[in-house]
Amino acid sequence: MQRRCWGWFDRTVTDPEDIRAWQRLSPAVTTSGRIEDKDIGRLAELGVARVINLAMDDHPEALADEGVKLAERGISYTHIPVPFDAPEEAHYRAFVTAFEGSAAPVHVHCIANWRVSAFFYRYHRERGMDEAQARTLMERQWSPTTHSHPAARTWAAFIAERKA
Repeated sequence: MQRRCWGWFDRTVTDPEDIRAWQRLSPAVTTSGRIEDKDIGRLAELGVARVINLAMDDHPEALADEGVKLAERGISYTHIPVPFDAPEEAHYRAFVTAFEGSAAPVHVHCIANWRVSAFFYRYHRERGMDEAQARTLMERQWSPTTHSHPAARTWAAFIAERKA
């Protein structure tokens, strides 16, 4: 199902839900899995002013020269490479700093939206969101507590480390 949203340029645009694991968290925050060259223009049309990428550059599905390509469209770029099998508190804190660094519309992505959804789970919980609501948002992408991926237990422990 496609939703309509108000783009930054004061016109309605359609969320590009064909981007892998697309999710809108608020009018100014979207997330997804990996993006492709064709998605950069669509993000710009939505009014995205900045992108935070949590994927590793050496992943086979990572977009080469992503920061350069986004800059060509006037979109700022922050890369916080988070190894999928070894997320650390420093990665999460860097994400929080980047995310809170500007009120401009932001798109946060990785490869499958698993890193991103886990980071937002912690972020939402630390800011008082009800656990069930935060978990529901994360589980639209995956559940580290029930998934069979070998790194799922690492992520389950990581989201449990949230600071009050």
